[in-house]
Amino acid sequence: MNPPVLISTAELQARVEAIAQEIRRDFGTSTPVHLVSVLKGAFIFLSDLVRTMEGPVTCDFIAVSSYGSGSTSSGEVRLTKDLDLGLEGRDVVIVEDIVDTGLTLAYLQQILSAREPRTLKTACLLSKPSRRKIDVHVDYVGFTIEDRFVVGYGLDYGERFRNLPYIGVFEGPE
Repeated sequence: MNPPVLISTAELQARVEAIAQEIRRDFGTSTPVHLVSVLKGAFIFLSDLVRTMEGPVTCDFIAVSSYGSGSTSSGEVRLTKDLDLGLEGRDVVIVEDIVDTGLTLAYLQQILSAREPRTLKTACLLSKPSRRKIDVHVDYVGFTIEDRFVVGYGLDYGERFRNLPYIGVFEGPE
């Protein structure tokens, strides 16, 4: 049985289009923007974002882990796949699925800013401010949600539910 809907497909599409417009408002339509997607959860968000952005866009992927296969963050962030392209002098936007404790995003912002991009901004689909352990800046937020475990639209529970076209609330193993 699929989890109940928290954010519908239509709401997701409308907000992703708005985020694309916000990014282009900040960078302009002629500036190349390099999107760095955090795997695996942000790949669908990235895909929809890229297709709705005007102007030149490139992308790359990075993978970090703080969850393992369960639903509770371990608190330890590990880089599991590095970028294929350099960031020096580029206008970069980190594309993240969800920001809860802030630990993963802070780690990414630190390691990517050390690679000397011209600008470094962050877009997240979902934000859970009640879970923050550290203060972390996010430039573009899709939705602010309560502290619930969510799946779908790229987010998973033990590799399940990524394919849902909406964000649903997962209430425990079936």
